[in-house]
Amino acid sequence: MIPGNLNKAGKLVLVATPIGNLGDMSPRAVEAIENASVVFAEDTRRTAKFVNETKRLYSYHDHNAAGRLPQLKEFLENGLTVALVSDAGMPGISDPSFKAVRIALREGYQVEVIPGPTAVTTALVGSGLPVDRFAFEGFLPRKIGARKRKIEEMSSYTGSIVYFIGPHHLLKYLGEMHGGLGNRPVCIAREITKVHEEYIRGNISDVISRFGERKVRGEITLVVGGKELGEDYFD
Repeated sequence: MIPGNLNKAGKLVLVATPIGNLGDMSPRAVEAIENASVVFAEDTRRTAKFVNETKRLYSYHDHNAAGRLPQLKEFLENGLTVALVSDAGMPGISDPSFKAVRIALREGYQVEVIPGPTAVTTALVGSGLPVDRFAFEGFLPRKIGARKRKIEEMSSYTGSIVYFIGPHHLLKYLGEMHGGLGNRPVCIAREITKVHEEYIRGNISDVISRFGERKVRGEITLVVGGKELGEDYFD
């Protein structure tokens, strides 16, 4: 059970960082990282640009979270402030930050969140698809059977659906979505906030045709329209 009184000296601060454009780094985020005793980062190389003393940096990601959590707990027990930073964007979105939050809360330490950029809501708002209801599905499973089941699970969902997809998987996954969801309207948000930012909108079959033989590059967030939207939504 989470204690009702979270008043121990140690503190965990989740800090959002830019998803591309460094101009999106907020003054509060800069201050939080500067004032933290230590910084846990999904990618220490990317986070190093925001940390004036790299000796305060500790890696924290899916592959080492189990080993790092006791260390994080020890830092908190010693009254230190730990900043937690993801690879880019908001910590906790498709990374193990929730485990650190759970540990901190369970032990009675304060948790603070410094909000900022996230590809999920940026792509959703820029897609032109309805935003009053949406589901974030993250990365789809690599195995085709599990992936098709996950896609079919959302076939009756009426809100917009947001996925993270590697560029080399995009056309194959869109083809599978066409079979599992129908010819839904979609928006591909590519390289959000970066120099080559691009939003590609249309129904699934049109988008596949538009790519043709073009090699897909960059980080992609895919927004898929809900069940009740027609394939001519963007016409």
